[in-house]
Amino acid sequence: MFYQIKSYITFWRQSTTKFGVHSPFVFDLITKCFNATTDYKKITIINTYKQFLFANDTTINVTDFGAGSRVFKTTHRKVAAIAKTAGIKTKQANLLMRLVAYFETTEVLEIGTSLGIGTLAIALGNEQVKITTLEGCAETIKIPQTNLHHYVKNEIVFKEGEFGKTLTNTIEHKKYDLIYFDGNHQKEATINYFEQCLSATHNDTVFIFDDIHWSSGMTAAWKYIKNHEKVKLTIDTFHWGIVFFRKEQQEKEHFVIRT
Repeated sequence: MFYQIKSYITFWRQSTTKFGVHSPFVFDLITKCFNATTDYKKITIINTYKQFLFANDTTINVTDFGAGSRVFKTTHRKVAAIAKTAGIKTKQANLLMRLVAYFETTEVLEIGTSLGIGTLAIALGNEQVKITTLEGCAETIKIPQTNLHHYVKNEIVFKEGEFGKTLTNTIEHKKYDLIYFDGNHQKEATINYFEQCLSATHNDTVFIFDDIHWSSGMTAAWKYIKNHEKVKLTIDTFHWGIVFFRKEQQEKEHFVIRT
């Protein structure tokens, strides 16, 4: 927790708003997407699903292949408790929804389904979007797999298993418009998934990395990603690191933006 507080202070000192941005691409993204209003009906759908999860007292045995939990001391956890502590926050879910709509995204890979709140936000961003979502825990994935079809009609492909085994086949001969990394908050794994997924990009693909300041290891992974030769533009929103590969952009640019 101390590391995150220290990181946030640093972030706040370095960050700016749209008025400190001189890139037309990023300025438009901030004004037309980051600062836009989210459709109230879609917010209501996400809140309804979250309330369903908050009321779910079922206990499941969670298999965690990642960095583990700072909150839970046992693998036996109530769905409601997971939703309240580990699920994507409403602000980020709304922004994820707007990003999918803004970029007219149609093919998405999500690495880390959890209870499916982020999956639902992606689906609500574009009713045509097809989602492939990976989850390591067999019991966790059953919750969204069983319930999300009550909220959206998008094609959602759920794949259960350790990412090291499922990711390779998922990205083979595929190109994604957006890849959302939210499954393993460790430096080596994050870098490994990033490098694997480079083969599944096109010029306008967007990568979103969750919790880039969760630990010193994640911050180091974010620094590595920013410096990669194929990365042309990044945006640090503190909770997320957003990556662009725009070949038409000659010079690298890195922005730290308050949303």
